[in-house]
Amino acid sequence: MKKVKCPHCGQETRWEGNPFRPFCSERCKLLDLGHWLAEEYRIQVPAEGVEEIHELPKEEEGE
Repeated sequence: MKKVKCPHCGQETRWEGNPFRPFCSERCKLLDLGHWLAEEYRIQVPAEGVEEIHELPKEEEGE
Protein backbone atom coordinates (compact mmCIF):
# COMPACT_ATOMS: atom_id res chain seq x y z
CA MET A 1 0.00 0.00 0.00
CA LYS A 2 1.45 3.37 -1.07
CA LYS A 3 1.84 5.99 1.68
CA VAL A 4 2.45 9.71 1.22
CA LYS A 5 3.03 12.60 3.61
CA CYS A 6 0.15 15.00 4.17
CA PRO A 7 1.19 18.38 2.70
CA HIS A 8 -0.35 20.18 5.68
CA CYS A 9 0.74 18.25 8.80
CA GLY A 10 3.35 15.83 7.42
CA GLN A 11 1.65 12.70 8.78
CA GLU A 12 2.04 9.59 6.63
CA THR A 13 -1.26 8.50 5.14
CA ARG A 14 -2.38 5.87 2.66
CA TRP A 15 -3.02 7.03 -0.91
CA GLU A 16 -5.45 4.39 -2.12
CA GLY A 17 -9.02 4.86 -0.97
CA ASN A 18 -8.29 8.12 0.88
CA PRO A 19 -11.15 10.53 0.05
CA PHE A 20 -9.10 13.52 1.26
CA ARG A 21 -5.89 12.86 -0.67
CA PRO A 22 -3.33 14.26 -0.80
CA PHE A 23 -4.30 15.26 2.77
CA CYS A 24 -4.60 12.82 5.66
CA SER A 25 -8.00 14.07 6.83
CA GLU A 26 -10.84 16.45 6.13
CA ARG A 27 -9.43 18.72 8.85
CA CYS A 28 -6.08 19.15 7.05
CA LYS A 29 -7.86 19.63 3.73
CA LEU A 30 -10.05 22.41 5.15
CA LEU A 31 -7.16 24.06 7.02
CA ASP A 32 -5.18 24.19 3.77
CA LEU A 33 -8.15 25.67 1.92
CA GLY A 34 -8.48 28.27 4.68
CA HIS A 35 -4.85 29.30 4.21
CA TRP A 36 -5.47 29.85 0.48
CA LEU A 37 -8.66 31.82 1.12
CA ALA A 38 -6.90 34.00 3.72
CA GLU A 39 -4.16 34.63 1.11
CA GLU A 40 -1.51 33.16 3.41
CA TYR A 41 -0.11 31.19 0.45
CA ARG A 42 1.25 33.04 -2.54
CA ILE A 43 2.34 31.98 -6.01
CA GLN A 44 5.85 33.39 -6.53
CA VAL A 45 5.79 33.80 -10.31
CA PRO A 46 3.55 36.60 -11.61
CA ALA A 47 0.86 35.47 -14.01
CA GLU A 48 1.34 36.44 -17.64
CA GLY A 49 -0.82 39.33 -18.77
CA VAL A 50 -1.38 40.77 -15.30
CA GLU A 51 0.06 44.12 -16.37
CA GLU A 52 -2.55 44.48 -19.12
CA ILE A 53 -5.38 43.69 -16.71
CA HIS A 54 -4.38 46.47 -14.32
CA GLU A 55 -3.81 49.13 -16.97
CA LEU A 56 -6.82 51.33 -17.56
CA PRO A 57 -7.32 53.08 -20.89
CA LYS A 58 -6.25 56.71 -20.74
CA GLU A 59 -8.99 59.24 -21.35
CA GLU A 60 -8.30 61.99 -23.83
CA GLU A 61 -8.87 65.62 -22.89
CA GLY A 62 -12.38 66.85 -23.63
CA GLU A 63 -14.16 63.51 -23.25
